Amino acid sequence: MGWVRDVGLLAADGSGKLVNLSRSGHFDGNPRFSPDGSMLYWTTDRQGLRNTSQQSATYDVYAAFLTQEGWDRFRLNKEEFALLKEQEDKAKDGDKDKAKGDKENGKEKDKAKEPLRIDWEGLEDRTARLTAQASELGDALISKAGDRLFYLSRFHKGFDLWSLDLRTRELKLLTKLEVRPGQGGVGLERSSDGKALLVLADGRIAKVDPESGKRDAVAVNGEMVHRPAEERAYIYEHAWRQAGKKFYVENLHGTDWPFYVAAYRRFLPHIADNHDFAELLSELLGELNASHTGGRYAPPQGQGDATASLGLFLESPAGGTGLRVTEVLRKGPVDQAGHRVKPGHLLLAIDGVPVGSAEDPAILLNRKAGKPTLLAFQDPKDGARWEQSVKPINAGQENELLYTRWVERCREMVDRLSGGRLGYVHVRGMNDGSMRTVIDEVLGRYGAKEALVVDTRFNGGGNLHEQLSDFLSGKKYFDVVPRGQAYGHQPLMKWNKPSIVVMGEANYSDAHLFPVAYKLKNLGKTVGMPVPGTGTFVWWETQIDPTLVFGIPQGGWITPDGKYCENTQLEPDLRVPNTWEALSAGRDEQIEAAVKSLLADLKAR
Repeated sequence: MGWVRDVGLLAADGSGKLVNLSRSGHFDGNPRFSPDGSMLYWTTDRQGLRNTSQQSATYDVYAAFLTQEGWDRFRLNKEEFALLKEQEDKAKDGDKDKAKGDKENGKEKDKAKEPLRIDWEGLEDRTARLTAQASELGDALISKAGDRLFYLSRFHKGFDLWSLDLRTRELKLLTKLEVRPGQGGVGLERSSDGKALLVLADGRIAKVDPESGKRDAVAVNGEMVHRPAEERAYIYEHAWRQAGKKFYVENLHGTDWPFYVAAYRRFLPHIADNHDFAELLSELLGELNASHTGGRYAPPQGQGDATASLGLFLESPAGGTGLRVTEVLRKGPVDQAGHRVKPGHLLLAIDGVPVGSAEDPAILLNRKAGKPTLLAFQDPKDGARWEQSVKPINAGQENELLYTRWVERCREMVDRLSGGRLGYVHVRGMNDGSMRTVIDEVLGRYGAKEALVVDTRFNGGGNLHEQLSDFLSGKKYFDVVPRGQAYGHQPLMKWNKPSIVVMGEANYSDAHLFPVAYKLKNLGKTVGMPVPGTGTFVWWETQIDPTLVFGIPQGGWITPDGKYCENTQLEPDLRVPNTWEALSAGRDEQIEAAVKSLLADLKAR
């Protein structure tokens, strides 16, 4: 049903009926047959955890036993299985003696490989959970003998390789692996003789003994002749074919696709590098007139220049030396216990080198992030000088502090303009982390407020529109009152008071779908500026050259009026631009309009 995945069986020739094996209503995938063909096993989140954005977080391994015999064998305890094994071994010895006699008498028969046998009756009742607990799974594999489950699971920093005896349920850690960010996924395969496990992790292959856990690196020594022009030509052909097959509407927005494919192909012989090639892909895919398209080139980053930050807002003084501090960024490098630096003070030197001259002082902070750095300051009022040792931060850390600063200013503005009656929350992205922040802020900080300003500006998207709009749609139907004391209400984990959504031109993708859902559910008003129609589900595809990625909008959302959200601009109920004059003066006209409208609605109730 939709994008809820199930695992099924279908004859290899396509005949017959597709049989749903998992039937869980959850997310099932990665099916494999056991070596002897007695079971089909897969990963599923039916017993796992989900994050606040309702995305799967942990998985189990489940199996369906294709024959009653295999199912009965799986359910035997250790003693029962030992007895059965003894009987089977005796039978095998007898078969060997008979085969030897047939060979001596010239009666040996060729063994034909038996087809896969499935006992269809009762198949849905022969399903078992193999793993002992749900976890963050990387891959899973049944041993050649079918008696053990090997799986890669992450509990701390990296993935660990575990062995689970399917009969005794004994769980054993075979070896710990290291997986660094950006080094690809993990995988697990069996050697051809079944005596070793081949593990892919951290971009490398290792051979692991399934008994001792001893791990040996598998040396890969190969060379290839790289023909980048031919590779780019292949990627070009692949990209336009993929776009034609996966674009969210079959008519490709009425684009004459063959014409544009041919028109842009003529530039290929003149492309010399991936930077220009990504631009070519962007130009071609841009002809589709849709969001979530285009090519990206992301080369590996080496030890390039990187300017660190002191967490200070600085300006050149009208005269004299140094740089004047206009603001000390809260929680920044200088904001230490007992620090003396205040707006108006002068930064005189960095590591003994004077600042404020014609030379850009940023040079003095190149590659200084995280390293002790000595700053010299002066108070121009009394001439006092002092030094302070700090550890500068990188650009990403500074950006986080600047974001926090902006949110705190918006929060203070809403509180001040509403006289403390309204709460404020900014939804930074449409993801699990942002949803957790929303829950913390709304139900924790603002649970007693009368109404809520939900700010979605500058949100780049994700997949949260249903969860977030549902969270804001609460309608109180119970009060919880033990012994005459008001204790709570239901729904417990939803906001059940008025709200208003602030949106703007920088809302993208799912941050467009959310205010659409908010309006369709009649939850409140929207204020700000129109949001471009970018509501599609994207397929970003990394190429055989992993520095290249291109996008295809694959899933479209249609509103009850029959219109796609893609290319349909969303107009706010209250159209309010933020002028540069107001922003320069420290005002936010969209926040002001949201507070005014929400207070008026409260008064009218």
